[in-house]
Amino acid sequence: MNNLSFQYPSWYIIFCVLLGLGCALALYFRDKTFKDHSTWLTWLLGLLRFLTVTFLSMLLLSPLLKSLLTETKKPVVVLAQDHSESVISNMTEEQQTQYQENFKALSNSLSEQYELKEYSFGGSVREGVDFQFTDKVSNISDFVKNMYDLYSNQNLGAVIMATDGIYNEGSNPIYASTKLAAPIYTVALGDTTPRRDLLVKRVFHNKIAYLGDKFSIQIDISAQNCAGTNTVLNVTKVQQGGNKKLQNIPITIDKNDFFTTKEVILDTESAGVQRYRISVNAVSDETTTANNSKDIFVDVLDARQKILILANSPHPDITALKQSASKNKNYEISTQYINDPNLSVGTYDFVVLHQLPSRTNDAGSVISTLKSRKIPHLYVVGTQTDLGKLNSQQDVISVTGDGKNTEDVQATVASDFSLFTLDEDLKKELPVFAPLVAPFGEFKLESNAQAFLYQKIGKIDTKYPLLAFAEKDNVKTGVLCAEGIWKWRLFDFLQRQNHDIFEGLLSKTFQYLSLKEDKRKFRVSINKNIYNENESIFFDAELYNESYELINEPDVNLTIKDSEGKDYNFVFNKNGKSYSLNAGLFPVGNYTFQGKTFYNGENLTYNGQFSVQPIQLEIFETTANHGLLRLLSEKYGGAVVQPQDIASISNIITEKGTVKPVIYQTTKTRSIINVKWIFFLLIGLLILEWFVRRYNGSY
Repeated sequence: MNNLSFQYPSWYIIFCVLLGLGCALALYFRDKTFKDHSTWLTWLLGLLRFLTVTFLSMLLLSPLLKSLLTETKKPVVVLAQDHSESVISNMTEEQQTQYQENFKALSNSLSEQYELKEYSFGGSVREGVDFQFTDKVSNISDFVKNMYDLYSNQNLGAVIMATDGIYNEGSNPIYASTKLAAPIYTVALGDTTPRRDLLVKRVFHNKIAYLGDKFSIQIDISAQNCAGTNTVLNVTKVQQGGNKKLQNIPITIDKNDFFTTKEVILDTESAGVQRYRISVNAVSDETTTANNSKDIFVDVLDARQKILILANSPHPDITALKQSASKNKNYEISTQYINDPNLSVGTYDFVVLHQLPSRTNDAGSVISTLKSRKIPHLYVVGTQTDLGKLNSQQDVISVTGDGKNTEDVQATVASDFSLFTLDEDLKKELPVFAPLVAPFGEFKLESNAQAFLYQKIGKIDTKYPLLAFAEKDNVKTGVLCAEGIWKWRLFDFLQRQNHDIFEGLLSKTFQYLSLKEDKRKFRVSINKNIYNENESIFFDAELYNESYELINEPDVNLTIKDSEGKDYNFVFNKNGKSYSLNAGLFPVGNYTFQGKTFYNGENLTYNGQFSVQPIQLEIFETTANHGLLRLLSEKYGGAVVQPQDIASISNIITEKGTVKPVIYQTTKTRSIINVKWIFFLLIGLLILEWFVRRYNGSY
């Protein structure tokens, strides 16, 4: 239905008619051009001019044409299939084929009456049904949420969901916060009969452990209809060259509905991703043994740093340093003396030089090794220190004095110190700690150094540095200008019955000095070391030029190698100024990777490793949960049908009569000036008038 309206008063049309009439009269009323022709010719030409001018002037009134459009839209019906592995675990090939034929017949029947949308769900929700049944997890609540998000504002008539009711990811769909405004019809797949089965139901463990520590594994074991049998829980380390048995625990199954939890404590023997297999021995007549074992992966990190306390001679400070630093499980502390013939400082991550260089040993070769290998170190100055040699070996503090005279000093915290944060208790308590013994003389802080502690002599706060840090050529160096810190440890315990303040001070100092910044120009990174078998593996790479600016001009190649030596080769995509790569899915196992690129005449490489662990959720629960399907259908006003009756769902929906089409009406408004036939009408009138005049001998 079309309606015509004007943006100006409609009585203005009178003026349009008068204007058209005036133009026609002015042109043809007294015109003698066609006096020799019939009178009807003049009237015809006048009429054409009248219509043309009238219509043109009416267009100036901005007429609008309103159209009422009516559209009938079919209701949407969603047909979804659970594609998780457990759905077909109890189906024969013949049953699978028959079910697929029934499913397709239902799909054809529904598509004739409704707007049909087909989905698959399991680990994710996606369009289409392919009957692959390869999903490793079932997440029914996620499917319900997705349907709500997609169709809550549409004419959703019904949702048909074929599943066994087993969910092992997400929440219980009965208690989902989103509520569909359409009935849910469920097709009850699977077998609800409990069978004789023993399984490792769940294994709880930390994904990360530290080398040298112990970690706990909690194992849930379940059994159905296995009363009166015995089994053994086995914990095995899977490694190249043969598996290593770690523990065997006998288990007696004393009832048909059996459940127990066992805790196992394991040692971390080597760094890297370690694979462990948790299994139980099968019992007689067991339905399936696929769920009798479960593999777990633990990333064992070697975060320990090797720290050497190298001294000129025995001193109480050495014991105080070692006892406090050893509290940190990431530190491996060693002590040696400068005259030890087996000394090798190059194997350590951080070195404390106690009263070195001394008057009896300049420790020149040791300090040269530390600098050449960029090993951070801390000087502890005492009465045995050679101050002249100390000044020449470091660029943190210069000390003027003979080293023979000493004075007692206490510590105050520098107000402008910014290299790391400090506890308020340390700032408050440290100035009252027992005094240390410092050389008597002048102390000067070098320009590139920053003081952490200043000396307090008696009641006078000085600007003489007591503990300061500096970094030169990517090597961090610290200088403590006094000995006797063993007194601080004892004083801390005397005042507070613990060593928290002293150990906090030492920990902050060691952590700052020993932390190494990654200065490599080429790096390849992954966001974690352990992936599930259904997760794609993403890599990122960064390449820096001489000014440490990100670039991505050369190509970067990646080679991934599995435990059997098979290579997978990739080329990174260039993304902005960096690189990215989606390597896709990988089979279960341990892998190493190497990134390679050629830049500025140099071959750059980066090595790493990752592991892929299996998802075994679907094989640990194979008994269908039709009770859940009944509750879900009742909640949403649907029904439960058996697989052989799946075709009846179409009739059930029709008989219920609640799924109906929706009529949508919309009003479309457009200006008549945009209507093409109006333009051609006016052009036609003008051409016709010109043709008649021309044909009869006039212009």
